[in-house]
Formats: sequence, C-alpha cells, structure tokens
Amino acid sequence: MSHMIPTSTTPPQEGAIDTQVIGHVLAIGINRPEKRNGFTPKMLLELAEAYTRLEEDKDLRVSVLYAVGDHFTAGMDLPLIAEYRKRGERPIPENIGLVEPHDLGLPGYRRRTKPMVAAVKGICFTIGIELMLAADIVIAADNCRFSQLEVGRGIMPTGGATIRMVQRAGWGNAMLHLLTADEFNSDEALRVGFVQRVVATGMEFDEALTVARRISEQAPLAVVASRLNARTSVEEGTVVALADFTQTNTCLANSADAHEGVRSFAERRKPSFTGN
Repeated sequence: MSHMIPTSTTPPQEGAIDTQVIGHVLAIGINRPEKRNGFTPKMLLELAEAYTRLEEDKDLRVSVLYAVGDHFTAGMDLPLIAEYRKRGERPIPENIGLVEPHDLGLPGYRRRTKPMVAAVKGICFTIGIELMLAADIVIAADNCRFSQLEVGRGIMPTGGATIRMVQRAGWGNAMLHLLTADEFNSDEALRVGFVQRVVATGMEFDEALTVARRISEQAPLAVVASRLNARTSVEEGTVVALADFTQTNTCLANSADAHEGVRSFAERRKPSFTGN
C-alpha cells in the first residue's frame, strides 16, 4: 500500500508541530525545515500538546512521529533554549496535565500510554535520538546521520539517552556513542538496536504508517496493557510486571474487544475492535 507524507503547513520562524489524523493514527510532524528542524521552546510545547492529544482522544490508537523536509532534527536551538535554562524554566510547563514527550516519568507530567512509531531520516542529533528512543518502534531511512553530541559541548544528555541507549544497545555500545559524540549511520543504529528497520530514503514514513496501521487494527486496550507491562518490566523489574498479569488479563478478558476476538476467531473473520 502506498502512503503520502501528510501535507505540511508553512511554519513560523520558530517552527511548528503539525498534526493530521489518518484513520486511528495521529501523524505528528516536526516542521522547521529551514533550520534542519532545530527545536525551539514553542516546538517543544506544541509537541507535548500533540502527545497529550494522542493520549486523550479515544479514537486515536497510535502515533507516527515524523519530520518535514530532509532531516529529522539537528537538535535543540541552543540560544533560544539557553534563555529558559538561565531562568530555571522549562518550555513544557509542569502540573497542567501535559504528556512529556521523552516519557521519563518526570514529576509534574503525564506519561504516554499509547504506542508510537518514529520515522527518522537525514540528520538525527541529540534530542532526535532521544525522541526516537522514547518511541516504541523506529523506522530509519538509509541516509540517517546520528550523533549524541552533548559531551562535546560540555554537558550531559538529559532526555533519556543515558538510560535508553544502555537498555537498547548494552553498556559497551552505549558508551561507544555516548562518550565519543561520534556520528554513526543507519546500519550501526540497526546493529545496536536503536532502530528496528532501515528502508530506502523517502520510504520511512510509508513504512512507519504501515506498522502503525497494523497496531491500530489490534485491540486497543490489549495494546496499551501489553506496552505498559513491558515498560514496567524494564523500569521496575520482572517480579513487578509478573504481579500485574492476572488482574490485567482478567479485566481484558471481560472487555467487549475480548469477546469480539473470540467471536471473530470462531467465525473465521477479521476482528473489528472498538477499544471497549
């Protein structure tokens, strides 16, 4: 099936985050191509608002995070971000119910429960790597240039790279890229598990949307429960995740979607899930 990248708006100077609904999929576009999609405070806030929309809209079951133009993102627009840091402020306000895009469980923010597929291409530096690792599945174009540059600027990554690189790639592979600030390609990202598939440049959104649509066809409550249990296992350990099995599956077994799953199996047809 052929898909088209969503039509982008012409962003203001400080960039924008585009959103478009495709069936049960929310496409979230990073839109500041003239500046290689460098993130501004405005864009960070709009990204959190888009993630919050995904969380709150029952008709939305999964998201694709993508970028307008040739590159995913060159990172933060440091001069603009620095002004917030000097004032001790965050571009995404706390305690107003927003979902924090890095999904780190920081106090004052909600966490995403629905799955996300990231489609990356071209330059994907710093926050770009951290946002894709915060997603659940990553599709990379074969022209990607990845780099976690912070140690070369005298700072430490704080968007999740120090945690998730180790989780995905193991200690040695994580340290190789965290401590050298080197630039690596899509094949290396696939080797160490930062991305799940590499496709020809220009096909990354198409493939990400195909994966997202496949997810959206599954039972939404079961998808969320499976993702959250896996997250619990990673963050809190196997014993805690195991303790959730019986109660969670009992709730799911009594859902309308579970009944539809049984009926569709008996009737040898594709199920039609409603999220109830």
